[in-house]
Amino acid sequence: MTTAERAEAGDGSSNDVKSTAKARSVASSGQRASGGPPKKRLTPTQRERLFQVIMYGLAAVVTLVIALAVDWPTVQRNFFQVDVMREMFPDLVVIAARNTVIYTALAFGFGFILALGLALMKMSTVAPFRAFATAYIELFRGLPALVTLILIGFGLPIAFEGFSLGPTLVEGSVALAIVASAYMAETIRAGVEAVPRGQAEAARSLGMSKNRTMFTIVLPQAFRIIIPPLTNELVLLIKDTSLFFVLGTTIGSKELTKFARDFMVTSRNATPLTVVAIAYLAITLPLTFLVRRMERNAGRSR
Repeated sequence: MTTAERAEAGDGSSNDVKSTAKARSVASSGQRASGGPPKKRLTPTQRERLFQVIMYGLAAVVTLVIALAVDWPTVQRNFFQVDVMREMFPDLVVIAARNTVIYTALAFGFGFILALGLALMKMSTVAPFRAFATAYIELFRGLPALVTLILIGFGLPIAFEGFSLGPTLVEGSVALAIVASAYMAETIRAGVEAVPRGQAEAARSLGMSKNRTMFTIVLPQAFRIIIPPLTNELVLLIKDTSLFFVLGTTIGSKELTKFARDFMVTSRNATPLTVVAIAYLAITLPLTFLVRRMERNAGRSR
């Protein structure tokens, strides 16, 4: 390296040092002007914790306001009257709750059989079968359950004089089964399609017929998949039995909601609604917990 090159290199390094020193002085002066070093931003975890604390605080404030504003003696007198609760037993259990369970079991059983046939028809290679199943499913999934109940209970007897499926127990169960089958058919179809195709292909390669493969290989595996959503459908049916009142009921055919409404009118108190709500929860909560457990077990098995 020549003397001139060394001089240029020395000048360049001295310029770099000067520029670095100048930048540091500018940064330090900026920090002094702003009052100190820049503030650190919260990490995503810290922001999430702060948000949770704020939400818990708001919930506590709202709860405190409600607790101080509500007239608790009036609430107890109108919704938790012990004397009214005692008068509801034992009919609440031996009539209302029993009928609710019976209606639900009949609707679910008949609806499941109908849904299985519809699911197989929708997966069929026969075009008329697929068209009928698709039309049925879309129709009754689009109609409210109350409309179907009125159709079965009043529409058909008016249109066809003398037509009757039987007492309220049968009419209501059939109507709910028709509605539930439309939803369960899609659930069953999705479960069948979730089974790996290799299972069916292996069975067919062993000489098994298509029908035997479906009923002995595919469907048993599909049922393991669809049990949780079918249990959810059962919970919905339990609540839908509250629509049976539109068909008219006798003393012995009342379900939980109708029983509570009639008792509320005679007692002029809202306590029956509280009792029936607890009864519904006593029936549905174990089922929902069962569904969660089955879903967790299914996730572990996968």
